[in-house]
Amino acid sequence: MSVQIIQQRLKFYNCQSVNEEQQAIREITQEIILAALGRTDFFKQALFQGGTCLRIFYGLNRFSEDLDFVLRQPDEGFQLQKQLSHISDELAAYGYQIEILDKNKTESTIRTAFLKDNSLGKILTLQHAHSTGPMAKISIKLEVDTNPPEASGMELKYLDFPFVSGVAVQDQPSLFAGKIHALLCRKYLKGRDWYDFIWYTSRNTGVNYKFLSSAINQQGPWENMNIEVSHQWLEAELENKICSIDWKNAVEDVHRFIRTNEQPSLEFWNTELFLGQLKKLS
Repeated sequence: MSVQIIQQRLKFYNCQSVNEEQQAIREITQEIILAALGRTDFFKQALFQGGTCLRIFYGLNRFSEDLDFVLRQPDEGFQLQKQLSHISDELAAYGYQIEILDKNKTESTIRTAFLKDNSLGKILTLQHAHSTGPMAKISIKLEVDTNPPEASGMELKYLDFPFVSGVAVQDQPSLFAGKIHALLCRKYLKGRDWYDFIWYTSRNTGVNYKFLSSAINQQGPWENMNIEVSHQWLEAELENKICSIDWKNAVEDVHRFIRTNEQPSLEFWNTELFLGQLKKLS
């Protein structure tokens, strides 16, 4: 019966390709994991953040791979074992044969686990994936930041699949601040970051400058410099970053995370486009 619930959910995606089908199944799995966490006390301790949060709760168009969380208060002793056990039990009820790899490192403030499954594609009726061979293994990275920047905003959101569940999430200005931190401080180019930048700026989303200042001073090239981020400072640094990017390489990262009918819009990605979006920064 539980597998049938997933099958019904998959129909709502109206997938048009193998890639879309695989992305949809990953997202369905992510929702089950979030609902499982909602049955524990996890969201009394943590907030959901990142691209998957933005997609599931705020309507971002692109798919996302990871489940990212940040603790409400620093806790260097936080561990994931209890949550991972509950997630494993919940997924088993839906037909998954989940493999969990706990990648915690004692010297890191990030708690990391990988959840993998290659059984679900064998029991679902798929429109596209089987035409090109077995469905790729589902792989989801789960990360929790145990030493979060200060001043995050939050909201309580609700899932209605696979059952009603409450999820504590970062509010949009805090999510945007976290994304800007990634844009400025990530050591490699990730086109998905810039896709999200367009999404935020096209909606005139405000920035949680206190949260961004805390993050900037905590990690990255401005670490421990006590910078209080202002609109003027941020606009100048983002302009420098935008002018330095190879947009062809950025586009290559984004393709598989958006639907086929949206991909032609990536042809317009260039410096001028993003400088125009920068002018919309609140």
